[in-house]
Amino acid sequence: MPQSCSDAIVVKNLKKSFSIPLEASSGIKQKLINALKGRKGYREFTPLDSISFTVKKGEFYGIVGKNGSGKSTLLKTLAGIYSPQAGLVATKGTLVPFIELGVGFNPELSGRENVYLNGALLGFSHAEVDTMYEEIVEFAELEDFMEERLKNYSSGMQVRLAFSIAIKAHGDILLLDEVLAVGDAAFQQKCYDYFETLRQEKQTVVLVTHDMNAVKRFCSKAMIISEGKIEKIGTPEEIAEIYTEKNIEQKKETKKEKRKDLFEYEILDAKKAYSVGDTVSLRVRCPKLVSPAFVNFSLVYNGFVIADRNSKYNDKKDSLKQGKWFIFKTKLEGLNGGRYDVHLTLHRTRDNKLLEHKPRVFSFMVKGHDPSRDGPMRLEGQWSNQQVKE
Repeated sequence: MPQSCSDAIVVKNLKKSFSIPLEASSGIKQKLINALKGRKGYREFTPLDSISFTVKKGEFYGIVGKNGSGKSTLLKTLAGIYSPQAGLVATKGTLVPFIELGVGFNPELSGRENVYLNGALLGFSHAEVDTMYEEIVEFAELEDFMEERLKNYSSGMQVRLAFSIAIKAHGDILLLDEVLAVGDAAFQQKCYDYFETLRQEKQTVVLVTHDMNAVKRFCSKAMIISEGKIEKIGTPEEIAEIYTEKNIEQKKETKKEKRKDLFEYEILDAKKAYSVGDTVSLRVRCPKLVSPAFVNFSLVYNGFVIADRNSKYNDKKDSLKQGKWFIFKTKLEGLNGGRYDVHLTLHRTRDNKLLEHKPRVFSFMVKGHDPSRDGPMRLEGQWSNQQVKE
């Protein structure tokens, strides 16, 4: 059991290994030959090694890491799906795992029938599902499809239905694995609203995700796992910053690209991470420029252009000349912490026609996330409790 009454989950020196066959041994003869020759016939894979941490009651605890780092294995071990080889996993209260959404769904049954089937698997009576059925359907936004067989649903529709059922299950501890990825933007907003409710109600939640915005928005504590070991436990902002910096993939062409494109570029003094106020510099040139053209520098955050600057209105006329390098510098001011991408485009001057687009030529992170601000820009302002006279 957890050592303190405030502990919801205690994990100590947890180790989980799997035996992975190296080659098929289809019969007793082959197994005997392998044994005589000292061949194991399998290799040990240890996705979790010496994992220790504690989740307090009411914490929204984030777990992040690259694919294959051991996150999902850890969550399944917490849920009791896997048994550890060594160590301790102790929980206090009932667990509701949002791990394999839709387990138990029957593709030959209708959406309506699967709601009752899945509800029964979660421990609800037929009468209880009756009372929540309309809310489940409305949340999943599947009112017109409930009499259709599940095999005719898209994968996204199935997950939305499963998630809408699962959130009706009440437990002391919720285990969430990448459920933020379900559905379209509107449905994801519903998921965000649900997680915001969990956070405000001090529900104990363990969230495994690649979404650093979700970590910073919802989590009260977080940790990053790397190759089966805990790399760091800290604030959501600290962990999100470490994860983002580790996962920024720089292009191999750190110098100018050598392809036969309309324009070439070079990032000057490229870094993975900058501080607010640092300068990002690059230079471009057009070896085979025929007609006057200009380059546009776009700063992108989460797939959206938040700012751009082009060379068309540069102080020097005709600064972008054939074969000549043209330098652009910008200070990273007014930005919040997070990951940013740079896109470059080349346009013909006389009609603004797009000649070439180079997406994500450079990715970097800005350090120093401010938890009092969300989004890419540092919105200035101050809240106060001053009373307004009527």
